[in-house]
Amino acid sequence: MNEILKIKNLSVSFKQDDNDFAAVKNLSFSVSKNEILGIVGESGSGKSVSVLSILKLLPYPKAYHPSGEILYKDISILDSDEDVLRKIRGQKISFIFQEPMSSLNPLHKIGKQISEAITIHQNIDNKTAKKKTIELLELVKIKDASNRYNSYPHELSGGQRQRVMIAIALANNPDILIADEPTTALDVTVQKEIIDLLKELQNRLNMAIIFITHDLGLIKKFADNIIVMKDGIKVEGNEVNELFSNPQHEYTKKLLASIPKEKKQIKNDNDNILTAKNIKVSFPIKKSFFGKIIKEIKAVDDISFELKKAETLAVVGESGSGKTTLANAISNLISYSGDVKIENININKLSKKELRQYRKNISIVFQDPYNSLNPKMNIKDIIIEGLDIHYPNLSKYQKNKRLLSILKDVGLDKSCLYKFPHEFSGGQRQRIAIARSLIINPKIIILDEPTSALDITIQSQIIELLQTLQEKYQLSYIFISHDMNVVKALANRIIVLKDGKVVEFGEKCDIFSSPKDKYTQQLINASYHLEI
Repeated sequence: MNEILKIKNLSVSFKQDDNDFAAVKNLSFSVSKNEILGIVGESGSGKSVSVLSILKLLPYPKAYHPSGEILYKDISILDSDEDVLRKIRGQKISFIFQEPMSSLNPLHKIGKQISEAITIHQNIDNKTAKKKTIELLELVKIKDASNRYNSYPHELSGGQRQRVMIAIALANNPDILIADEPTTALDVTVQKEIIDLLKELQNRLNMAIIFITHDLGLIKKFADNIIVMKDGIKVEGNEVNELFSNPQHEYTKKLLASIPKEKKQIKNDNDNILTAKNIKVSFPIKKSFFGKIIKEIKAVDDISFELKKAETLAVVGESGSGKTTLANAISNLISYSGDVKIENININKLSKKELRQYRKNISIVFQDPYNSLNPKMNIKDIIIEGLDIHYPNLSKYQKNKRLLSILKDVGLDKSCLYKFPHEFSGGQRQRIAIARSLIINPKIIILDEPTSALDITIQSQIIELLQTLQEKYQLSYIFISHDMNVVKALANRIIVLKDGKVVEFGEKCDIFSSPKDKYTQQLINASYHLEI
């Protein structure tokens, strides 16, 4: 084995007032040339802290290492001064961060940012640096690279921005590339493009990759070896196929068991609870001097569908396909043309007062539970607010009784009522958001990417909770997602959107087994399905 990086008994602690918090405990692993090492685990397991230590990017002296060694070839990273580290960072070991928009400087063109990564480590003139920058943009498959050289980050898509980050990381032909959740924020098709690109570049440049993720399906396809972390401890490490076929540690088994499970589908012959007909939503992008719309974008273009009682209708597609805009139109949160009927009542024909009363029939659970909960309100006030608005005649006793019943339904204890959102984990906050939507006794719940920001074990818990609540209350779900594994577990029928149009609509089993549209096939192929 040609090992180029060794981590020996590494511990990482953080000073917090008079106490110390141990984030990583006695971690050991090695990386060989041309190897892809996957590091998996839930949030807080110590994955990112471990790899940030490799380049001493932690907030020292608040962070410190009670024990351990980090050896890059024969160089001790922890004992090296800034001059030595400056020659290693970006040149020998490079880093790709999770969110490219936060990592790129919005005030500088991408060409300048890539060129800067080159000129810091290489003694070349600006003309040569520009030439190499364009070559790097072509290497990472940015189309029209010479013109894109002068683009700002906001002018690029998420996938293009991540390609720019890869170009910066590869600018000096590193031995090791560290990728910290580089595809989490990307659409499934773009995610596959980035993974395929990294694999291709790794083979071409003969470099090692340390890849951090919580996506087990992805890491099984991508990595050679895997280590599993929990609470700062490496609980298991093995060759990828051996670990997936024969996991040894209980936590590893738990992770593998957390893949969304498909429930037995029940034939649903109920009447339609919601009918949407010829829904159109347009946004003006150019107006004349007199305010006349000259140019507009059709975000939702003539979409029709039905939703049955106790059914889950999945709406899938990439960013910009119109999924959330369609949901907002159905909820009457934005202007639209067409008809939306709930139990044969056309909400377009309702007065403002009638519409306010009718809103309780549809509630929404958003993607990011932290940003959707008011940080200044305690949990009791957040959940019960819907009752105050839609059922003002209920007594305080009735409201509290309903509140405690809903808390029990979503798996929360009444001791949480007077706490605030920041005191809860991501999964707990999403349970709170579900309780808030459920308490008004809706007929329909719109779920806008409700599991995408969650760890896989928490994601599995939320999916099981949604299935249980649907069965208990006969709820109808409109489930917006780009995760085809989750869609496969939850949905009865699927709408596939592209550029505001329906490209396919049908039963889940038909769409997964024999998709009729090439774009649907592309979405399914791009998903890293994990079969255990």
